[in-house]
Amino acid sequence: MRIVRNFLLGAIAALGLALPAVAAERAIIVLDGSGSMWAQIDGKARITIARETLHEVLATLPDDLELGFMTYGHREKGNCSDIEMLVEPATGTGAAIAAAADGINPKGMTPISDAVRLAAEDLLFTEQKATVILITDGLETCEVDPCALASELEAQGIDFTTHVLGFGLSDDEGQQVACLAENTGGKYLSANDGNALVEALTTTVAQVVQAEPEPAPEPEPEPVADYNYKPTASLSEGGPDLANENADLVWEWYRVAADGSQGEYVGTDYNSDFEGTLEPGDYIMTARMGYARTSQPVTIEAGKVAAPHFVLNGIILKLHPLPSEGADVDENAAVEIRHAGDYVTTNYGDTNLVVPAGALEVDVSIGEATVTRSYDVAAGETIDEDVIVGVGRAEIASFYVEGMPASDDIFIEVLAAAKALDGSRKSVAYTYGGDVSFELPEGDYVAVYRLRGAKGEVPFSVKTAELTEVVVMLDAGVLAVATPGDNYVEVFGAAKSIDGKRQSFDYGYGPDFQTTLPDGDYVVFARIGDGESETPITIKGGERFELTVEAAPAGKSK
Repeated sequence: MRIVRNFLLGAIAALGLALPAVAAERAIIVLDGSGSMWAQIDGKARITIARETLHEVLATLPDDLELGFMTYGHREKGNCSDIEMLVEPATGTGAAIAAAADGINPKGMTPISDAVRLAAEDLLFTEQKATVILITDGLETCEVDPCALASELEAQGIDFTTHVLGFGLSDDEGQQVACLAENTGGKYLSANDGNALVEALTTTVAQVVQAEPEPAPEPEPEPVADYNYKPTASLSEGGPDLANENADLVWEWYRVAADGSQGEYVGTDYNSDFEGTLEPGDYIMTARMGYARTSQPVTIEAGKVAAPHFVLNGIILKLHPLPSEGADVDENAAVEIRHAGDYVTTNYGDTNLVVPAGALEVDVSIGEATVTRSYDVAAGETIDEDVIVGVGRAEIASFYVEGMPASDDIFIEVLAAAKALDGSRKSVAYTYGGDVSFELPEGDYVAVYRLRGAKGEVPFSVKTAELTEVVVMLDAGVLAVATPGDNYVEVFGAAKSIDGKRQSFDYGYGPDFQTTLPDGDYVVFARIGDGESETPITIKGGERFELTVEAAPAGKSK
């Protein structure tokens, strides 16, 4: 844990703080437990990186720091109230918080604002100083304005602060949640990998620690040289050095372990014009740009400037996903990149990345359509091309009868029109809703619909770059059956088959059973206590039929 301890002490020093001589304030860490935390960074799930980060950072908490732990979206999908305090604020909670994080199974929504509000209230923010540290990989999905909430909490609190760690967020996404920190006087820190998340969390935990500042140390004598380490890098052997205006380089260095392998982490710096000072000794240095990286041993000698050169063996990949020829880039398109068969990353929309040279395979998906591109590219080269996926849009509108939209509970599934030898069709996409749309490859399809007892299918075709409007006309009405209690109800067609059986359309239980049925004649069967009843009814499209079924004498049918 020396690495994390160095981070913590360094962060405290950078913030002008010393280790506490008095009790620290109370704080709560809020960890995103929504479904997007299963997305991967460098082949590892974000939730896994977050768990490892908490284990590292919380192992070195000050003894008197009262820290709690909250999460959201971890128990069920689609529930904006799925927020839970897993560890109440107290001293010595580091191990309990790490263990609680290990048990989180991301799956639901992202109620950022409500979680921060609940954490603030638990900390009694209107009565005493309080801090919330939010770690999120997504934006608010529960229709609450985080910026307005932050201003409200700042106005009501004694001394309330929110720090936000944006994990894997783009710059634009980060700006949408940064106001939670900025409006309360906190910090917004961006982290795109495990090391950056460790550093960001360490910095914010250090910010929470309160103490009387120690006198500033006496300035050290200026070194004879301004720096003793100036690395350079290129994408290919013999290629031009990467310049600052087109490079986002990351430099990391480590001590050399006794067996010559990479040992203790020392530090990270950025950009191609970096100049730094290191203690003389042997190191293993890593240069990284995008997803291309390389490492090599470097020796720093007293009085000399080391200028190691790194060859990243990378290429520049620029792909512009288009739904059709001449269309604009689809910013929701998914671009999955694999190198030599191994997953590299998934980008969305216009893609401009540095990736390893060699055999590349890229899947570009828009809606339900995917095209694959294969490349074999030498280091230093650039791929810059439009990728036309070729999709059209199908908009499906459902109605009970003409002019009367169907309930959003209607299930719509799109199947390929062609049947396999066994008569089945391939499922392409499905969803619920009276008005839905799909982006589909050009071809023939069938929209299969089901709304309780009403079901059927509508064939349609899609052409690239065109809109196809599909109308699902149920020609159906609604049957509402009231029973004395939770009695069994089943609806049959009135007509009997040649063997005397009737078709079952729907069934359920009272006291309020409701279904949708195509226009026609039916029999409503009900079982109430020991009695049974059958009631003939007629359903008309676009109309509601209400039926009340009362108890019959025991053993008799009505």
